[in-house]
Amino acid sequence: MARVASKPSDEGRGKRRVLVAVATADLALRAWALADLAARPQQKVRGPKAGWALALSVVNSVGLLPAAYLLWGRQTDADLR
Repeated sequence: MARVASKPSDEGRGKRRVLVAVATADLALRAWALADLAARPQQKVRGPKAGWALALSVVNSVGLLPAAYLLWGRQTDADLR
């Protein structure tokens, strides 16, 4: 007897929407962090730029790694005094 494909449930669609929203937010944060990193001189970055670039490009962190760079990985002018 052949199986009939079932219609996706509303619950499944809701989970998919959340996943798409999280992935979109992660992509946007990652793009922002990488653009900022590329434009920022090494003296204004906490840690090696190459390490941040590699981690931001490779590690799947659901937005946590880009947020860490944007919050703690960048030095402001006040930090350099």
